[in-house]
Amino acid sequence: MMPLNRRQFLSLAVTGAAAMGYESMSPVYGTGKSKIKAILFDAFPVFDSRPVFILAEHLFPGRGAELSNVWRTKQFEYQWLHALSGRYVDFWQATEDSLVYAARLLKLELTPHKRKYLMDAYLSLKAWPDAPAALETLRSEGLRLAILSNATPKILDAGIKNSSLEGKFEHVISTDKIKTYKPDPRAYQMAIDAFGLTKEEFLFAAFAGWDAAGAKSFGYTTYWVNRLNLPQEELGVTPDAAGKDLSDLVAFVKALRQV
Repeated sequence: MMPLNRRQFLSLAVTGAAAMGYESMSPVYGTGKSKIKAILFDAFPVFDSRPVFILAEHLFPGRGAELSNVWRTKQFEYQWLHALSGRYVDFWQATEDSLVYAARLLKLELTPHKRKYLMDAYLSLKAWPDAPAALETLRSEGLRLAILSNATPKILDAGIKNSSLEGKFEHVISTDKIKTYKPDPRAYQMAIDAFGLTKEEFLFAAFAGWDAAGAKSFGYTTYWVNRLNLPQEELGVTPDAAGKDLSDLVAFVKALRQV
């Protein structure tokens, strides 16, 4: 049998690890043990936002799912439109404005109390059940961890405190600092500036398919934590791998670092 070269071995390692729970979506050659030094997380692979939308159903019985779908779509649309037009508002304001729009569109009475109740739910987010153990495992592997999110510092700090994750992240980076949003390349550049590492030394863990595409386009090795089991976005770029939760991410990282 002919000996395997490093490229072939890495391909087999990733394929084998896919059988343990994640899907390899494109080659990840050159991202082995000597390369990946830090993992960047979007906020929502770590923090579970489902309680916000469960609350919407509680406040608007039978209409909560409809409200949530419009709200989430407009939430990101408003962010990007504000950024592109040069009239920046932060994640909190874009989220509140999109909630108001969604309620008006669906002809739902959004009282000041309900509006505040729904918005304040973003300050009560907690980690997904698998997140704390996965983060601790990655730290034990010697990896440096950070959050890189469009959410405001107030939301991110609350999520960390609510989840008892203080000290787990070397940097907690909000794109609010530079008044833009991912997938603006300047947003992804913030992590390079904070750590002083190269693109090749990062792995980005995305929650949304568009964010996975943005990070991959920027040049990061990218893992899509596809908790909602959504189809891949048709944006002309593919993340390196995907899985259902952070346990799958840990398996992927360990496979890479064994090469």
